[in-house]
Amino acid sequence: MVLASGNSSSHPAFFILLGIPGLECFQFWMAFPFCAMYAVAIIGNITLLHVIRIDHTLHEPMYLFLAMLAITDLVLSSSTQPKMLAIFWFHAHEIEYHACLIQVFFIHAFSSVESGVLMAMALDRYVAICFPLRHSSILTPSVVIRLGAVVLLRGLLWVSPFCLMVSRMPFCQHQVIPQLYCEHMAVLKLVCADTSINRGYGLFVAFSMGGFDMIVISTSYVMILRAVLQLPSGEARLKAFGTCASHICVILALYIPALFSFLTHRFGHHVPQVVHILFANLYLLVPPMLNPIIYGVRTKQIRDRITQGCSGKDL
Repeated sequence: MVLASGNSSSHPAFFILLGIPGLECFQFWMAFPFCAMYAVAIIGNITLLHVIRIDHTLHEPMYLFLAMLAITDLVLSSSTQPKMLAIFWFHAHEIEYHACLIQVFFIHAFSSVESGVLMAMALDRYVAICFPLRHSSILTPSVVIRLGAVVLLRGLLWVSPFCLMVSRMPFCQHQVIPQLYCEHMAVLKLVCADTSINRGYGLFVAFSMGGFDMIVISTSYVMILRAVLQLPSGEARLKAFGTCASHICVILALYIPALFSFLTHRFGHHVPQVVHILFANLYLLVPPMLNPIIYGVRTKQIRDRITQGCSGKDL
């Protein structure tokens, strides 16, 4: 194996992404549903962005956050899916060292951005339902933009040390990553040095950012449900419950697989590798596909705008 040397570390010229060990015979066919989900994510999120951009009546906090979520989903899915499909269909298992670190950065940074945007959207729904008369004065466009900037900077700044610390560490001769993409803990296992600081920082970032976002989201939806239960109309309550349930399902589709993968890397030594890898891919595949459907198509204003475009009107 070729090692590139630097002043403070040595690293392999490339890593080998195995794919899904144990399912090599099925990977060619597994690529088709993966590709279909990626296509839905790309088409759905681009359509969503286009609709929000051209319709000025949608330039409101809810839809601005939705646009942020769509951009995040496009970046997150495109940072992993093309390489996954290349592994499945063309056996392109090699990934260059720096490309691997860039993938680590994009996956973790924009996963945290997605979590932050979902938190901001939950806050927006809380203010809209519990304080409807003050919604426009509390969440002004400038506040929305500043909140989005904070969420983005938080993800970029807190995740950057992952790559910086790993890039300065020596690697062993072993260069195989038994996954479909480069992930922080998977790359860290190839390091021939003490990684306790890296692992500790990873735990701190995960529980501080993810924990904070989950607490805010949970509190917001509890308050929303309390307000919904006080609605006089049974039909209105049912409609609100349906909307909240679909939103919560999308949130869980991100957090449950991500948390499972995170904990399995550190503590789940007896979890079958195939199960771990499949769960590790779910939170990168499913939310970007579901978000434009749940948050977009099921939203009346966006659905009406898309219908107008399909009927040949001014979309």
